[in-house]
Amino acid sequence: MSHRDDAIAVVHFYATAPYPCSYLEGHQARSQVAIPADAIDSSVYSRLVGLGFRRSGHFTYRPYCDDCRACVPVRLMAAEFRPGRSQRRAAKAHGHLSTRILPLAFSDEHYQLYYRYQHARHDGGGMSDDDPVQYAEFILKSRVDSWLVEFREDGVLRMVSLIDRLDDGLSAVYTFFEPDVPGASYGVYNVLWQVELARQLGLPYVYLGYWIKASPKMVYKQHYKPLQMLDNGRWVAFRDDVC
Repeated sequence: MSHRDDAIAVVHFYATAPYPCSYLEGHQARSQVAIPADAIDSSVYSRLVGLGFRRSGHFTYRPYCDDCRACVPVRLMAAEFRPGRSQRRAAKAHGHLSTRILPLAFSDEHYQLYYRYQHARHDGGGMSDDDPVQYAEFILKSRVDSWLVEFREDGVLRMVSLIDRLDDGLSAVYTFFEPDVPGASYGVYNVLWQVELARQLGLPYVYLGYWIKASPKMVYKQHYKPLQMLDNGRWVAFRDDVC
């Protein structure tokens, strides 16, 4: 048994009680949670992501719903990716943004951008009124290899992305951006930027989290190709006839 197998063998799993689904109105969700949190380092987490897990702060989970399989883990194949027309437009529009990779640390400038983004894009959601402590729990708590990436335009902060480095790729954890810039495509540009970073690092995948066919917030991921999906424990070519 390898060191990584030894490490993951100490991780246990439990199922949460049902709670309202964040993506499909009227649905109940459950999660399978990996514990203990302090046993999940970058290597163990890389394996868990390969099994469909994600994280929120120190909380490592995957969907475990009783009668629903709508959440489909997807990853983008970085070396083979070729942008479509609208993605090329986003690259041209935002290619002048300066970037800086930072360790996880609180910045009031970051928090204020996060707050504006939540109120503009997710008002009334579970995070729209996060205070700095809640923001820090979500964005700044990590036991794995994580970075914050700033994107600035003429010195003005436009976007921040939280990224985890895995053994075989990058995991796009969360991105927030200035919501009131007409014609901006910051989210699209962010994915393109992460693909290029993965290529530079020699990493084959960018993990995009869960694709949900019936959720407008999540369906956009199918426009990045070639995409793979986790289906019955195997990563296979993406298809949109699953639910």
